[in-house]
Amino acid sequence: MNWIAINSEEEVQKIHHSGEYSIIYKHSPRCMTSLMAYRQLKMDVSASPEISTPIYIVDVISNRKESMAIADSFRVQHQSPQILVVKNGECIYDASHEAVSLRDTLSHIS
Repeated sequence: MNWIAINSEEEVQKIHHSGEYSIIYKHSPRCMTSLMAYRQLKMDVSASPEISTPIYIVDVISNRKESMAIADSFRVQHQSPQILVVKNGECIYDASHEAVSLRDTLSHIS
């Protein structure tokens, strides 16, 4: 599974208008908690080749506008690290900081 980088607000809107499940991970390369969460997520994703849900990543430092568009579009408070499950324009699950977990995230995708 390849991570899909979000580099434009148009990409955020495309996800927002999709009827499919998507996972979005908001990452700060300046934050140790975010670095640890990202390292764990990468290992978990690599160990789970059966995942078919697209997994997006946005760097909240380099792509601040896109990160804020995610918060606005899916009506969540901006956090980092933060993981969201979205479908039909709604965030159906989000977790941040030490609560970021692929297992918990996938449990919200049916």
